[in-house]
Amino acid sequence: MNASPKCLNLWYSCDEDRLDKARQTLSDVVAEHVDRLVERFYEVFFQHEEASSFLNHSVVVERLSPSLQRWMLSLATFEPKQDLKTFAERQAKMGEVHARMKIPVHLVLEGASLIKTDVAKVLLANHGNGEGATAIVLLNEIIDYSMLLMSQAYVTGVAQRAKIEEAYRLFTLGQDVNVERESQRAALLEWSQSTIFGLLGAAGSAALKPISTSEFGLWFRHRASVMFQGSIMLNSIDTAMKEIDEQLLPTIAGLASLHGPDALPLVAKLQTRVEEIKFLLSDLFQSLSAAAGGRDPLTSTLSRKFLPSILGREIALCQQHGTPLSVMMIDADHFKQVNDTWGHAAGDAVLRQIAEVIADNTRSADIVFRYGGEEFLVALVETGLDGALEVAERVRAAVMNAEIAIGDATPIRATVSIGVALHTGHPDYQHLINAADQALYQAKNDGRNRVSAAEALPMKVVNG
Repeated sequence: MNASPKCLNLWYSCDEDRLDKARQTLSDVVAEHVDRLVERFYEVFFQHEEASSFLNHSVVVERLSPSLQRWMLSLATFEPKQDLKTFAERQAKMGEVHARMKIPVHLVLEGASLIKTDVAKVLLANHGNGEGATAIVLLNEIIDYSMLLMSQAYVTGVAQRAKIEEAYRLFTLGQDVNVERESQRAALLEWSQSTIFGLLGAAGSAALKPISTSEFGLWFRHRASVMFQGSIMLNSIDTAMKEIDEQLLPTIAGLASLHGPDALPLVAKLQTRVEEIKFLLSDLFQSLSAAAGGRDPLTSTLSRKFLPSILGREIALCQQHGTPLSVMMIDADHFKQVNDTWGHAAGDAVLRQIAEVIADNTRSADIVFRYGGEEFLVALVETGLDGALEVAERVRAAVMNAEIAIGDATPIRATVSIGVALHTGHPDYQHLINAADQALYQAKNDGRNRVSAAEALPMKVVNG
């Protein structure tokens, strides 16, 4: 934000008459050709192997196209002596968005270079080497200044995210290791036993559940990779799980009998792989050490400060694996009235009860945040809209039916409104949060104590 305007050398040193003519030329050319220039930009970057992944969603393109047009027009009409501060703030804001979306800086610079070249070609073709050449230098200076401001904001955003990610990693190390270890050992054992029993009961036609989609598999993919970041044992477990899902289960399920000479070695190998995973899991937990805390002290849910890091990571996993992701925004209804009528202790009891209900109705792989005063946000990993609506309705009904103790007084009742949003491909996590917040607003506007879901399509509403 404090970048020196010295990089706008010609803007400040050129005589007024020449500057005005060149600025007018630049403004006229960009205004006349901006549609084609933007179209050309996307033609190139849709073919770019790395950049295309950030442009493969209609919402992004629909928003970026007019945004890119406005940005180019603002460059062409830039007046440093009048709007330098406003211009700098807008460029910094764009850099922050790029950081949230994890768009590499080099792609932004590459796009800027493409725009400079394309505009220069038009200027030279239509205005020769006089005003056209001056306009080209002005354009290059202002785009370079813009890139400087964006890059500064980008680096700051990335650094902040890295600090939060490290804080979250340290937080996970500070959890009750013994409880988490036994919980995941039990989840692994449950999958193993149900799979073996399923094979014995339906060889040749068994619809076997992959270990990667089991409770243990979801926890491993979404939580263990953070808890045990950098451990070589993670790769060993991942390799064993892939062998089970991609080789052993399909082969065993296709056998006519589990008692023939071909079946027994395969089943034995399956059991061996599960035992290897159990052994590696024990070693992983033994390697943990206590570290920084990060839970909300009232509800024991995750602190909101971890939300950017975690949701950004979950969206990246969605894009990488093609899996769904949904979020729930949960708000306690008439919470101020609870505080005013029964006191803040009762309000605290309501929030703790809601947090307990959420925990009871979500999986260990799902991630629960205290989002605001009486709001919670839940990331439902690998869960589509229908599944998320089912979870949300269970939470809503459970809260409504719960008797909340408030000391020696008669237990009170509470309700919640819930907004559900499905990740539809937009790489910025804030887009997903905004959709859930919009759905929550709809649920409260429709009478509270209900679930409302928002996606790119029209609203769906489930009455309470």
